[in-house]
Amino acid sequence: MSLIPWTPFRDIDKWFSDWDIEDWPFLEKPLARVPRMDIYERDNDVVAKVELPGVDPKDINVEVKDNVLRVEAKTEEKKEEKKKGYFKKEIRSGYFHRAVALPVDVEENKAQATYEDGILEVVIPKKVEKKSKKGIKIKVKTKK
Repeated sequence: MSLIPWTPFRDIDKWFSDWDIEDWPFLEKPLARVPRMDIYERDNDVVAKVELPGVDPKDINVEVKDNVLRVEAKTEEKKEEKKKGYFKKEIRSGYFHRAVALPVDVEENKAQATYEDGILEVVIPKKVEKKSKKGIKIKVKTKK
């Protein structure tokens, strides 16, 4: 009969090895405040829709440079509550930043942004490639 070494934490080790570390609920990191974004192509434009609820449009900064869309926004919420026997004031502020490489070349200087009901919509025209109406003639050489 062979001896089995005693390992007091064998069951705990087995439990940890059976679970993927990403699934451990007690190791969850606080969620980063990154706005959700949809980007899609529409005819001759690239459209980005960004969720920015509760953000004042004057606090939103949108920039397109080198085919990268950058959206930044800051928020500040002040809440004051007075009841008999206590006084409470809460201030919450946040900063959002998102940068996304666009899938095609765009006309950066023609981008337009609108904000309605907590959704920022950025429309950027695609760069139009100038197509030659006339084909390019290629001279054929012979080897001798």
